[in-house]
Amino acid sequence: MATIQLRGLSLLGVHGVLPEEQQRAQPFEVDIDLTVDISKAAETDALEDTIDYGEITTMVARVVNDESYALIEKLATRIGEVCRTDPRVTGVVVTVKKMRPPVPEHLEYSAVRVEM
Repeated sequence: MATIQLRGLSLLGVHGVLPEEQQRAQPFEVDIDLTVDISKAAETDALEDTIDYGEITTMVARVVNDESYALIEKLATRIGEVCRTDPRVTGVVVTVKKMRPPVPEHLEYSAVRVEM
């Protein structure tokens, strides 16, 4: 088994509890760890024998850009579900960072990490 890491996927989405968060897109950053058996790909050196992370990032972008949730907990879980649709993915860890959380103090980001 191996871990394919996808880091710093920057996307815009409409997710949040507050009315202003439900009206305009805001920046999110997504990190993904995919647990995958890469033994065949290591042998064949063929893309079809591993996970195409271009496809994964496209599917994740659709979730963040086109769906809308109140909580980033739900958003992170939904991203994990999408990543697990490929049967070769036996585990996934997703971290969703809200880059501009609406809090009264300076906060670099808020984040949720889910393991599935």
